[in-house]
Amino acid sequence: MKILVLNCGSSSIKYQLFNIENEEVLAKGIIEKIGLEGSMIKNKRNDGDVIKLQENIADHQDGIKKVLDILVSEDHGSLGSLEEISAVGHRVVHGGETFNSSVMITDEVVAKMEECIDLAPLHNPPNLTGINSIKALLPEVPQCGVFDTAFHQTMPKHSYMYAVPYEMYEKHDVRRYGFHGTSHRFVSRRACEMLDLDYENTKIITCHLGNGASIAAIKNGKSVDTSMGLTPVEGLMMGTRAGDFDLGALFYIMNKEGLDVAGANAMINKKSGVLGISGVSSDMREVEEAEANGNERAKLALNMYHYRVKKYIGAYAAAMGGVDVIVMTGGIGENGPETREVILTNFEYLGLEFDKEANAKKRGVELEMNTPESKVKALVVPTDEELVIARDTYKILKGEL
Repeated sequence: MKILVLNCGSSSIKYQLFNIENEEVLAKGIIEKIGLEGSMIKNKRNDGDVIKLQENIADHQDGIKKVLDILVSEDHGSLGSLEEISAVGHRVVHGGETFNSSVMITDEVVAKMEECIDLAPLHNPPNLTGINSIKALLPEVPQCGVFDTAFHQTMPKHSYMYAVPYEMYEKHDVRRYGFHGTSHRFVSRRACEMLDLDYENTKIITCHLGNGASIAAIKNGKSVDTSMGLTPVEGLMMGTRAGDFDLGALFYIMNKEGLDVAGANAMINKKSGVLGISGVSSDMREVEEAEANGNERAKLALNMYHYRVKKYIGAYAAAMGGVDVIVMTGGIGENGPETREVILTNFEYLGLEFDKEANAKKRGVELEMNTPESKVKALVVPTDEELVIARDTYKILKGEL
């Protein structure tokens, strides 16, 4: 059975084609700059065949059609015909309080997703565009939605509520939702598989560290807290996002700089974080290089980044009454041994004995970073959100979800 997974951004589409019975990725690729000059599509087949095309891609439907054309092409295809596609699974960023699990997409589900647009105005519209495009191009193929927020719907109310007038929750759904749920779910389960632990009897802290970053506290198989909030800007310091920030300071800056709401939003989302402090880049590799060359602002940015991750780990260990496993994932978590070492050392009081040699120079692989005597385990688990989407889609088709 072949399942196509789509992740539609505002001007991009990432995709993977799975043979779901053995979870083999038959093809994967990306379309960039949709609707812009210099549109490009790249497709890589599992046998190593690669095609790159630079041509005008007017919109998401045009882009998805080009993907489908490549997947059945004689020279670069992975399918004999489009009829081999049994279902399409979509990443959907925000499901609000409506969706606590993945679902088959129906007209009613689409209507509920449209109601969540105000909560994710940059993300949900392109997600919906991908769904509508498949409906137009492959009208008989079932579609499923997998929500970034769904995993965190198990948080207790005292975790997800904000201390603002309760009417803001009742009228405008203002609360913590959290994101990266698909990633947190995958890596926490995989960590327990690696360690042969009972997922429903384990305290886990998962750190998804990339250009966007979040931490989740997972107790006995359920998310009980997470660092991102109503929007992805809350929580950790990120590539360009401010993370936790005094709202009074924001109002002060707006007054001093004459910023309107749009200008303030751009500042905390696109001009802050590692980029804003370092003045170098939002890319951790470039900031680390600048720090090695004596750039003091780059050093400060790294110190702030590491400190905030460490602080959240300590807070979540306290919230859960301890921790059994700490997991690193995401682009930085998987490929940044230097970052992992700084964050995970000096946690002996929690029971973690960090093994620097086991961690050193390891990138993008499953890894145990603790000594054999350590009570708390520290792992690297490469995330695979697309596989989770494909698995959930398969389960929905079989009536198991």
